[in-house]
Amino acid sequence: MKKLVIAVVVIIVAAAVGIYFYTGKKPEVTYRTAKVERGTLVSSVSSTGTLAAVITVQVGTQVSGTIQKLFVDFNSIVKKGQAIAEIDPALFTAQVEQTKGNYLSAQGNLEKFKADVADARRNMERNRKLVNEGIISQGDFDTAENRYLQATAAVKAAEGTVAQTKGAYDQSRTNLRYATIKSPVDGIVVSRNVDVGQTVAASFQTPTLFTIAQDLTKMEIQTSVDESDISRIKVDQTVTFTVDAYPETRFTGTVRQIRNAPVVTQNVVTYVVVVNVDNRELKLKPGMTANVSIETARKDNVLKIPAAALRFKPKNLSDGKGKPAAMPPSGGKRMAKKGDEQVYILTPEKTPRPVTVKTGISNEGSVELVQGNLKENDEVIVEQSSPNQKKSGSMGGSPMGPRF
Repeated sequence: MKKLVIAVVVIIVAAAVGIYFYTGKKPEVTYRTAKVERGTLVSSVSSTGTLAAVITVQVGTQVSGTIQKLFVDFNSIVKKGQAIAEIDPALFTAQVEQTKGNYLSAQGNLEKFKADVADARRNMERNRKLVNEGIISQGDFDTAENRYLQATAAVKAAEGTVAQTKGAYDQSRTNLRYATIKSPVDGIVVSRNVDVGQTVAASFQTPTLFTIAQDLTKMEIQTSVDESDISRIKVDQTVTFTVDAYPETRFTGTVRQIRNAPVVTQNVVTYVVVVNVDNRELKLKPGMTANVSIETARKDNVLKIPAAALRFKPKNLSDGKGKPAAMPPSGGKRMAKKGDEQVYILTPEKTPRPVTVKTGISNEGSVELVQGNLKENDEVIVEQSSPNQKKSGSMGGSPMGPRF
């Protein structure tokens, strides 16, 4: 029994000693670091847009009728003035013949009235001599003069009729020409909206029959840029983009135009930026969605620090006795001036120490180091972890990211 009591006492003492040493041991804190590197840093603005031909012409019809012939189809290459469709010309041909007959009839009447004018002038001159000689009365001369004036007025009316019928004749011939629809530009047919036998009506507005892209080797992207980024966009900046059809290929372009008209969608203000694209290989097609990256700044051979290092802020850990662990001077406070940033490095005692830096341009992963007591290959802290905490790097720090 005595041995049993001694064994129990030994076990209790050993457990107490173990608990003392375990609870008194400080939690082990580890830090993940990344090196300060030297290289090229590119700042960019990302957005999405739609590819389109630089010049797209919608071809319609100015006359109504039934489509009788189609001379082109989708993807047909056309030349300016080439016939691409024909509306049944029967009615227009009949109108041409009718208006031509009216025009010729009006011309005949005009010649007849001109002859009457000539006869009335001769009769009036003859009567003028006779009235001067006293052979006929003044009333007879007045009658002859009145007939001449009436004949002259009839000529003017006939001339008006000729002009009117000629206008109708010209209009009917124009409508007959419009029955043959021609391409207004050199290009390629990207859409066809009619078929043979379909009736088109041009009474209220011109219907669109074809859409012709003038030159698919030169395309453009119209992309929307947020108002917070538009000040960084300049004409002739380099643009790279990808499309879903070729996810592994990066295409290039240049900024051609920054439109001043704002586009407001759900209280979000954006501006349209037009990007010129070279499509000599004809891989790109109108309507494709482009994921655009506009290069706003580029610097070569500069020091770069990870963006996560600027977001990192160390946490005070317990020393195992309920008290906060000691931090280096100013370790928990921001001592940098306005416009500067703060990163942390490890001291020989494996504790974080703040370093004030000034940053420049940035991208999603790195920030330019403009000033600061850091050099290439120095290591900065990006994450902190402990046994009771899986990850607390950037999550435990300030949400404030790098300045742009």
